Amino acid sequence: MPAPSALRRTLAVIAALPLLTLAACGYGSEAKDDDTAKVAAGAKKIDGLDSVKIGYFGNLTHATALVAHQKGYFQKELGATEAKYQVFNAGPSEIEALNSGSIDIGWIGPSPAINGYTKSTGTNLRIIGGSASGGVKLVVNPKKIKSLKDVKGKKIATPQLGNTQDVAFLNWIAEQGWKVDAESGAGDVSVVRTDNKVTPDAYKSGSIDGAWVPEPTASKLVAEGGKVLLDEADLWPDKKFVITNIIVSQKFLKEHPKAVEAVLKASVESNKWINANPDEAKAAANKQLEADSGKALPAEVLDPAWKSIQFTNDPLAATLNTEAEHAVKAGLLEDPLLKGIYDLTILNKVLKADGESTVDDAGLGVK
Repeated sequence: MPAPSALRRTLAVIAALPLLTLAACGYGSEAKDDDTAKVAAGAKKIDGLDSVKIGYFGNLTHATALVAHQKGYFQKELGATEAKYQVFNAGPSEIEALNSGSIDIGWIGPSPAINGYTKSTGTNLRIIGGSASGGVKLVVNPKKIKSLKDVKGKKIATPQLGNTQDVAFLNWIAEQGWKVDAESGAGDVSVVRTDNKVTPDAYKSGSIDGAWVPEPTASKLVAEGGKVLLDEADLWPDKKFVITNIIVSQKFLKEHPKAVEAVLKASVESNKWINANPDEAKAAANKQLEADSGKALPAEVLDPAWKSIQFTNDPLAATLNTEAEHAVKAGLLEDPLLKGIYDLTILNKVLKADGESTVDDAGLGVK
């Protein structure tokens, strides 16, 4: 564990990340609406709301939201209340958008949710559902790295200081007995924080030797000649760990529970359709990615990426608690008080009504 002064510096850097991200790219880009999102005749507004603002990333690990947008599930459940969307590149900017009211509900990774909750002393958000597990890999240049022990001394990218993959990689490094300064990334392995959008170019140029990244970035690196050295799922019991969950502002949850229920109904419907129709779902997610970014994923990236992700309504709460422990061990987080981070009441109501199994909050739910 770093000295207290170093820990304070690290926490200060992490606390500043939302502002730095906002300065670079704003809260996020507006997603394009799809023609399938039609309001049914005679539909009424939910909770008197003109709109519900939904955030997600342009990643396949957020395919529950991508598909629900593309198939019009959100709009169907919200009736005459308009579903509005913002696409984000990083967790801190989405948390800042949630805090400011620019979005109401968002799909996000566990580490930003933990950081956002702890920095607000448990007052800004709740995790209200699960979305996805898996889809994270260590991909390396096979000419430079032939085994796990060869990672020592190499330059490995993660998406951002303190993000979910960064924490996982720092924890894995520590388990190898190697030392890295979490703040600077310097040590027995050089941890290079690199935006997922530029990581493939950094790999091609040789400025990094590999990356611990989510899909589809991992499969983009494989398409450039990289080799999957480790699938993070292999490090977890039952090969399951939360990569994406659903958050809502506590204010919105309290004031508009019917709107939250509508979004969760759409999410459950989306996951059910994804798991029953994997090929069609893969195409729908890719179509929404193209609508949002202007570029679809090629088959050699899309197909292997999709296979490594599991879509689930279960937030896998016990694994979130473990990920928080990893962040503490890395010196990126003070021992967090996570009691109350979950409120799965509405999700379990939706699941029960749909004949699905209810899910557990691992003792971290609201009192």
